Amino acid sequence: MYKKENFKDNLLRWFNVEQREMPWRETKNPYYIWLSEIMLQQTQVATVIDYYLRFIERFPTIESLNNAQEDEVLKLWEGLGYYSRARNFHTAIKDVYQNHNSIVPSEPEQFGNLKGVGPYTKAAVMSIAFNKPLATVDGNVFRVWSRLNNDDRDTKLQSTRKAFEQELQPYVESQAGDFNQAMMELGAMICTPKSPLCLFCPVQDNCEAFEKGTVNDLPVKTTKVSKKIIKQHVYIVKNNKNEYLIEQRTEKLLNNMWEFPMYEATSKKNINTELEMNISFSDKPVYKLKHQFTHLQWDIEVYMANEAIDKQQVELPERMQWMNFKDKEQYNFPVSMTKIYKFLKEH
Repeated sequence: MYKKENFKDNLLRWFNVEQREMPWRETKNPYYIWLSEIMLQQTQVATVIDYYLRFIERFPTIESLNNAQEDEVLKLWEGLGYYSRARNFHTAIKDVYQNHNSIVPSEPEQFGNLKGVGPYTKAAVMSIAFNKPLATVDGNVFRVWSRLNNDDRDTKLQSTRKAFEQELQPYVESQAGDFNQAMMELGAMICTPKSPLCLFCPVQDNCEAFEKGTVNDLPVKTTKVSKKIIKQHVYIVKNNKNEYLIEQRTEKLLNNMWEFPMYEATSKKNINTELEMNISFSDKPVYKLKHQFTHLQWDIEVYMANEAIDKQQVELPERMQWMNFKDKEQYNFPVSMTKIYKFLKEH
């Protein structure tokens, strides 16, 4: 490992000049910083900014979010994906409201006990909001630290994360928040996964991988496991009042969100068995799409009912209802269903 003492100075000097403007960098409100870190998980900065601004406009305080219904929270999250983040954050905020007098705990152990707060979130929020000496290790930091030290340890292993946290600890004993943000910013802007901008790197002189020509070989991480692919059939049913049939999900994935009725292609269950009817549908799908989750992919085929059905002639199951197109914004639709909605609207 390199021993050059000017590494941190070089990094912070660069960060103070080159850091991107982000709304959550303009505040020390731990609630806002916490929200931004939750939104930024698995999501690009450019996407998050608008969601973040809308969220704090609607829920400017912990009390206001505590009082919100889950449906409203999910509606503001619609399109960001990974909805468990929103649910966990909402639950944690209720805990803060009820058990911490609406004050985000400044002690790492207390904060780490809140719903959805893992090691990374704890370190990020505690260091940025309260300058607690905790090192953040995310994908950017894994990459930067591996290259700086020409380190070929597998970054998918928990033991590597622990080791990196310990090695970074001396650098967060002071200016922890700035250092952590600078490391992540360096990974996002300069030390990128492909074609890193080494010639513009403020810590090039501190980088062993640059010196040895191994930058593109690092970091080392085990190959991702192939995603499970599930073929899904979506059925579009319209009634004689020009309303569309939708259903609220009961599955753990996207729980309680609304969708056009969808069933696995291999399932014996479909919309006709559910409604106890014999609705005829298009022979071929009218629309196809793929939707990616972390460990799963849906291959979706959309089928359209050939005729509108009489609203009075069908008794809907409890979790189904009719939706007028103009009322779509009242429902929490996952991204895949929003795409189908847009297709139907345009056709």
